[in-house]
Amino acid sequence: MTTSLSTRVWFDLLLLALIWGASFLAIRTALDGVGVLSSVTHRVLWASIVLWVIVVARRIPIPKSPRIWGAFLVMGLLNNVIPFTLMAWGQLHIETGLTAILNAATAIWGVLVAALFFSDERLTVRRATGVFIGFLGVATAIGLGAFAHFDLRSLAQISVLAGTLSYALAGSWARAMLAGQSPLVAAAGMLTGSTLVMLPLSYVVEGPLPLALEPRLWVAIAYYSLAATALAYLLYYRILASAGAGNTMLVTLMIPPVAIGLGAWVRDETLASSAFLGFAVLALGLLLLDGRILRIFRPGD
Repeated sequence: MTTSLSTRVWFDLLLLALIWGASFLAIRTALDGVGVLSSVTHRVLWASIVLWVIVVARRIPIPKSPRIWGAFLVMGLLNNVIPFTLMAWGQLHIETGLTAILNAATAIWGVLVAALFFSDERLTVRRATGVFIGFLGVATAIGLGAFAHFDLRSLAQISVLAGTLSYALAGSWARAMLAGQSPLVAAAGMLTGSTLVMLPLSYVVEGPLPLALEPRLWVAIAYYSLAATALAYLLYYRILASAGAGNTMLVTLMIPPVAIGLGAWVRDETLASSAFLGFAVLALGLLLLDGRILRIFRPGD
């Protein structure tokens, strides 16, 4: 992996960070008038339709194997249903900016999960140190008070972190079960699996999918479904193909400032100083994980 990125890759990274960073505000806005399960259903339903339209337009072959479609369903559970639901519920009780900071723990979990399931992803001293520093950052962002006095806010933060663990499991599942599949088809397939789960689940718990919504709620739903899910997947895979996984991880560090700024501007949210310190420590752990800091001091490596 190289630390020298083209102007186009940097532009794509910044654009993806802006799109995903703003999604936290959009999701929180939709939750003002839509239930958690219904908000997730809206997200996966409309995004899956858009991606299938693109798949058909590009004439990309669609897999017919039941094994692949079963893998899509599991991927949908791990990468959409579980994390989207847990993190949306968490956002009801904590700030959007803090949610975005905790979301960065996905990369930390990803290293541990990969080391557990894949022999070529062993936990080296550098990676173990990065994981330790990363989780120290997470603990700092949550704050010592959350550990001393467990309350609804503490549960919301745990819910968000559980969502990031699910994301990490999804990454390992994709590597093991979906290798060789078109990223676009895989994204459409998993969102379809998610929709098949969420439609009946949200109907049973919250009733029919709400469609008579205020314009601002539809704008929020359209944004996080079409822009932050369908479009963002396309942009993410383009960056991944051109820059590699390590460089793509940089977007994880670029998202929280966007979410924090929008949360403060639109919803008058304020974060404790411990959240900013925790993010700085977490960022250090992430940069150590991919070796970027070491390459700065040892450019010949």
